[in-house]
Amino acid sequence: MSRFVLIPGAGGAAWFWHRVVPELQVRGHEAVAVELPGADESAGLPEYADEVVAAIGDHEDVVVVAQSMGGFTAPMACARTSVGLLVLVNAMVPLPGETPGEWWGNTGSEAARLTAAEAGGYPTEFDLDTYFLHDVPDDVAAAGAAHEGPEADVAFGQPCAVERWPDVPTRVIAATGDRFFPVEFQRRVAHDRLGVDADEVPGGHLAALSYPVELVDRLLKYLD
Repeated sequence: MSRFVLIPGAGGAAWFWHRVVPELQVRGHEAVAVELPGADESAGLPEYADEVVAAIGDHEDVVVVAQSMGGFTAPMACARTSVGLLVLVNAMVPLPGETPGEWWGNTGSEAARLTAAEAGGYPTEFDLDTYFLHDVPDDVAAAGAAHEGPEADVAFGQPCAVERWPDVPTRVIAATGDRFFPVEFQRRVAHDRLGVDADEVPGGHLAALSYPVELVDRLLKYLD
């Protein structure tokens, strides 16, 4: 039995993982989704890492899973405690010392998004329905409205405060239908920054909401 510690993206809502947690539990694992103070201008990446470290505690056989902007928090937490595996899901993969605000330009994410939109025939102008909710079931998307929250600006200016990537086996999962971080873009960033190949799952940027079973299937393959 492993303990999965699940980090949400911008906004910090643990609810994002609410379809993944029971799927992991029914398969015999522990799972805890971390609630982050995303809207709090007095908190940022260091405080997010504190919350993750507290969720890890002194448990053994821990798998940390980070979504989107959670990719900045994950290495900071993993550098401070014992973790068996780190998995990044449609995540921002930071360089040591890089801020989330710098990441967009450094990786060329906006150009990749626009290129994919033009090739895919969907609008280049960003909106939540097109880029985040296009494959999420209507009832799940409606329920999520109560859990939406802003991400305070403070975190975007704070560095990923590690000297090097933590000495933890790291895997990258990219959803094939992600319109925000297109799969080809994610493959390139994973290769360039971590030297790993991205594994694919179905779904868009919020694959944990649209394809939770398939995402858990992929996560558990890493434990074989």
